[in-house]
Amino acid sequence: MRVGLVTGKEVVELKEFPDPQVSPECAVVDISYCGICGTDLHAYLSGDPYNPAICGHEWVGHVSAAHSSVESVREGDRVAVGGRPACGSCATCRRGDAAHCEAAFATMCGIDPLAAAHGGFAPKICVAAERIYQVDPRLSDEQAGILEPVTIAVHATRRTDIKLGDTVVVIGGGPIGLLVMQCARAAGAGTVVLFEPQIERQRIARNLGADLVLDPTAADAEEALHKHLGTAAGADVVFECAGIPQTINKAVAHARRGGVVSLVGFPTGMAQITPAEWLVKEVRLSTSIASLREEFYIAQGLVADGRVQTDPLHTATIGLEDMAGAFAGLAREPTQVKVLVDPRI
Repeated sequence: MRVGLVTGKEVVELKEFPDPQVSPECAVVDISYCGICGTDLHAYLSGDPYNPAICGHEWVGHVSAAHSSVESVREGDRVAVGGRPACGSCATCRRGDAAHCEAAFATMCGIDPLAAAHGGFAPKICVAAERIYQVDPRLSDEQAGILEPVTIAVHATRRTDIKLGDTVVVIGGGPIGLLVMQCARAAGAGTVVLFEPQIERQRIARNLGADLVLDPTAADAEEALHKHLGTAAGADVVFECAGIPQTINKAVAHARRGGVVSLVGFPTGMAQITPAEWLVKEVRLSTSIASLREEFYIAQGLVADGRVQTDPLHTATIGLEDMAGAFAGLAREPTQVKVLVDPRI
């Protein structure tokens, strides 16, 4: 079967792999959709070595076979991929910090013993059964295909301790930024402002309930932010979701003294900061990567009851043959937001 992989700088190839066979503790899943993630795109742009096991880690499908040792799923179940539960035995778990389980994080990085040979840009995948979970029947396949990035937004929001009525600024209107914006609102944010230069993404943000959408390249953007917030002091919480080194220091500039800055986007280069500003403002720094097992169920509930909308983010569906063009388009001019790959096309 053919599998889509990022194999170099601005290179996406279809490689031949044998059809996966069921193995102990694993299940074979027929993929319905797999989303192109910002991490996939960063690898495409940078050319840095990219583990095939995580190239395509936002997928939904149906179990077509399960090993006899597996009891959590069975043939025909509709499932999506996430992280495994905390192991309870690694050094971090033994310290009482199961949220940072070393074994669970290894599965997210595709370096655990049961890691798949490739990601979800494929017709089928053999995956550890402990990494898959049942999809809520209220969700469409397309919504389930975007659940993984919803969990990233849920995780970032939960780590930031938003209080009822807080003012929130989100930098970056890509999939994660638009989802964080919605999760912040669900968590109690009173005012949400989004910075995004791309016009189509600005439109989607307004439709999803942003109180103010600003172009960060505009000369009066900072003034417009202060006017909207009613103060030049800054926001209570600022999420950096663009993954651009230059915007990390800007996130601190947008925060009030004593505010919170949450780094969610994954930058691939070095970033310069102004430490004196961080110190004077006494900002509290939160960082976020991946998610916890329980957050997949929280994410499903948020999507099912409409507090987080994924349909407006789904702007294109393509087949495996069109992956190279889709990556190139997202890299040059990101008019698309979330592109789902359907290997059945």
